[in-house]
Amino acid sequence: MNTPKTAFIAIVGKANVGKSSILNKLLGTKIAIVSSKPQTTRTRIMGVLTTDDNIQLVFTDTPGFHKPKTKLGEKMVKAVSDSIDGVDACLLVVEPEGELKEAELELLEKIKKGKNPAILAINKIDTIKDKEKLALRIAEMTEHYDFDAIVPVSAQTGKGINELLDELKKLSFESEHFFPDDTLTDQPERVLCAEMIREKLLRCLDKEVPHGIAVDIERFSEREMADILDIDAAIYCERQSHKGIVIGKGGQTLKKIGTMARHDLENFFEIKVNLKLWVKVKENWRTSNSIIHGLGLD
Repeated sequence: MNTPKTAFIAIVGKANVGKSSILNKLLGTKIAIVSSKPQTTRTRIMGVLTTDDNIQLVFTDTPGFHKPKTKLGEKMVKAVSDSIDGVDACLLVVEPEGELKEAELELLEKIKKGKNPAILAINKIDTIKDKEKLALRIAEMTEHYDFDAIVPVSAQTGKGINELLDELKKLSFESEHFFPDDTLTDQPERVLCAEMIREKLLRCLDKEVPHGIAVDIERFSEREMADILDIDAAIYCERQSHKGIVIGKGGQTLKKIGTMARHDLENFFEIKVNLKLWVKVKENWRTSNSIIHGLGLD
């Protein structure tokens, strides 16, 4: 048996760069929601990977770093800063082309100040045909920071993920594991459930609606005499007009969201799920600290 090793690693980057997709690929299962819309991740999802060579990597998948416009946005940005301060290493994720955003430059400064080891993952390499662009990105990022490793990857195809994992394992140090070896995440089942439902909302709704939406799990219980998990979830939106959009004509949009969410929930929990969804209005909830706290988003 190899000596046990551990490393706590923060996955950081601008919004919509593929941090959650990389985490899911590394873990081999889906615990963080994925969407083409920015600021998909609101809370620090902690994923745990214990490898065959007795190394435990504990990841925090942080919200996309951005300029906050609401109380919720402020808490999301604080979650990123807290994650960088409290880990052994950082995994910075960037895209293979395009100008670096102000948020990314700020993240680089935070990483420099933290003085922890850092690995750069250049994601979405499957989207570029001109490999010279990738070389230019690597040269550009090297000027900003002396990374321990730079790994081009595609979370979509899985290319480079094994190489990335090998580099991350090099950051571990001798330590007993902090979680049981079969642990995938420290997130309560209710939180994972709410996130899976919110992912389907993000996928199915117009772009102006999802950021004003939250999901609260009101009931989560397994029936004693049957292999069925009963889940009741309230979907909160900020406007009455948004409620109608979420429900859809004849309830079709809500039905579609429920069907898609139930499929993922049954795959994750490996049990038949009876999912019931309600839509409620909480005006301007993203500016209320008490409501944000009540929904477990702080």
